[in-house]
Amino acid sequence: MDERRRHRILMVSDFFYPNFGGVENHIYYLSQCLLKLGHKVVVMTHAYGNRSGVRYMTGGLKVYYIPWKPFLMQNTLPTIYGTLPIIRTILVRERISLVHGHQAFSTLCHEALMHARTMGYKVVFTDHSLYGFADVGSIHMNKVLQFTLADVNQAICVSHTSKENTVLRSGLPPEKVFVIPNAVDTAVFKPAPERLSCHEIIIVVISRLVYRKGADLLVEVIPEVCRLHPNVRFIVGGDGPKRVRLEEMREKHSLQDRVEMLGAVQHAQVRSVLITGHIFLNSSLTEAFCIAILEAASCGLLTVSTRVGGVPEVLPDDMIVLAEPVPSDMVQAIKKAIHILPSIDPQMMHLRMKGLYSWHDVARRTEIVYDRALSCSNENLLQRLPRQAFLCSYDNKFPAMAFTASMEAYRRYRGGS
Repeated sequence: MDERRRHRILMVSDFFYPNFGGVENHIYYLSQCLLKLGHKVVVMTHAYGNRSGVRYMTGGLKVYYIPWKPFLMQNTLPTIYGTLPIIRTILVRERISLVHGHQAFSTLCHEALMHARTMGYKVVFTDHSLYGFADVGSIHMNKVLQFTLADVNQAICVSHTSKENTVLRSGLPPEKVFVIPNAVDTAVFKPAPERLSCHEIIIVVISRLVYRKGADLLVEVIPEVCRLHPNVRFIVGGDGPKRVRLEEMREKHSLQDRVEMLGAVQHAQVRSVLITGHIFLNSSLTEAFCIAILEAASCGLLTVSTRVGGVPEVLPDDMIVLAEPVPSDMVQAIKKAIHILPSIDPQMMHLRMKGLYSWHDVARRTEIVYDRALSCSNENLLQRLPRQAFLCSYDNKFPAMAFTASMEAYRRYRGGS
């Protein structure tokens, strides 16, 4: 690659391996594909247990696990300037040309973007989630987002719904925000070699069992589906505070032989669980972009999902059945999915997913955003400050209270009710 077009990128987030989730997968796969395109990519995250210092991953991906322990929900304690020396050292040592931060709830991301802009680096931000406007936690969180994004060169969202949400929350000009969806590794998520018999319909649920993921909805939907369809069985993978409610539901309705609870499922085992089923059920109450749906469709499963957030943008209409997030509508959607199941060809669905979603395509589109960011004019501090003038009207006498409210909002987003 021409040295002038070869970017040296620092990916920053509190969320990275060995933790598992959508953000972690996105950073890893995007970094791997950017490396294959000839760019230099370095990842910075906080220490996980005894994993601290510099590690190398597949493809020569260099990861800095800085010696900051997570404070709450895998987030580091915000120190504003405490991370400046180590961020500056990494930026200079690796000769970084662009900093790419991920996830609005990552304090490490916010601090890295702020310090990088102060040092004159170009920065890009990717928002992976939807969030509200009305409650106290949302108000404080959105103020932090406004402060950070007032200074970014370009931003990326994973769906058009997410873009609209981010623009409204942060005040960013829409022309600065690009939509680049997530993708799926179709080489890993492949259908079973032989098509499953439809005599017994198996519905698979793999999700964190928390309020936001619609675990309470499952408690009402599963017994009704089992009552209406005697040949249906459920496999539920995942763990969380709402698992107790599902266990109680199974006991109350005597469904031990029809609802199998797997507990937490390692990401490497997700495909093995998916290929045992016919239908994938997603009951999320809010979702910017659901990677789990892509993984299920790539394995040849017909998807039934709530019509929330960016979910309607993920799959073509003939590959997904959408329903409102209410039990009666979900039950009807599952009934419809069972009816059309014989017409579904898992191998054909997998081939379509190969054409629709690719991490290499995501990397090429992200490369264009990087080029746009690096072409932006340089600004000094006096030119940057007016964009953050709104902070003058923000009562910042109680930063500890603001941080507590923000972390409480994030706790609810990750799993609280």
